[in-house]
Amino acid sequence: MILVKANSYGHGAVQFASFMEQAGADYFAVATPNEGIELRQGGIKLPILVLSPGSEYYKEMMEYNIEPAMQSVEAMERFAAEMKLAGVSEFPVHINIDTGMHRLGFMENEIEDLKNFLKSHPQVKLKSLYTHLAASDEYQYDEFTLGQINLFTKLADEVCSVLDYTPLRHVLNSAGIERFTEYQMDMVRLGIGIYGISAIGSKDLQQTAFYCSPIIQIKELSAENGTVGYGRNGKLGPEVRKIATICVGYADGINRHLGNGRAAFEVRGKLAPTIGNICMDMCMLDVSDIDGVEVGDTVTIFGDNPSASDIAKILDTIPYEIFTSVSHRVKREVVD
Repeated sequence: MILVKANSYGHGAVQFASFMEQAGADYFAVATPNEGIELRQGGIKLPILVLSPGSEYYKEMMEYNIEPAMQSVEAMERFAAEMKLAGVSEFPVHINIDTGMHRLGFMENEIEDLKNFLKSHPQVKLKSLYTHLAASDEYQYDEFTLGQINLFTKLADEVCSVLDYTPLRHVLNSAGIERFTEYQMDMVRLGIGIYGISAIGSKDLQQTAFYCSPIIQIKELSAENGTVGYGRNGKLGPEVRKIATICVGYADGINRHLGNGRAAFEVRGKLAPTIGNICMDMCMLDVSDIDGVEVGDTVTIFGDNPSASDIAKILDTIPYEIFTSVSHRVKREVVD
């Protein structure tokens, strides 16, 4: 199961899902019904799990054949009622069991009510049971993680005891896939790992996204010309510096905290520091120490160097946020 929520972690939902469908994925997962509908409208045929569906979208989910995760008996009752109104005789759903994440899902004391519902509503077909590991990337919490897996197995067995068919089981997220391979069960959920980010610092994964922008102008400036950018924060010295402007800014996912030399982007194989504040649609780089820079040259905001992880460290965040911050107006292209 490939996680393509949040615009495929910023990579472009339909483009990336199409590529993964051709590459042999079995399932997709999204966060919201609208994300699932976007995939269907984009031609995606594989099954789609919606992790946080919302009851107001049940009718549309049945129309587009996208499968809701159920977090409570109340939600399942509403879904069964919507099925009846729509004249749908059978539809697959997924059950989230809360084993310690404490975000969504059935708690242990709610399993008996779930079993009773499933016995009385055979038209609601249980496609899978799953749980979400809270700290599979944190070695100090391995005992807790194993406890989650054991509790899931126990509760899943209880649920399946009232069924005359066998739903899929899945517990491993990207970090779990890398670290707890013996618990793959029937399926695994590959999220940030498919985009090249390892939970354990493995060099075997390669980042899939390169965020690039062309230089649109170069100026030769010194202190006698004043400063660079808003707030006059781009200070210049007495020597002439070459300042290049690229056409992406904070509206495109270039965080304002990367300005004023806090980050450097790659030009012609070397790093050029930012100068001045990041603007909404543009930012400026000092390319003085890089030979041969010209208008039209490609600047890599993140890729091999710096990587999304490098940018995340500067901002004290995680690569997920770096990827998902790249706005929809930035064109996505799939290349070999």
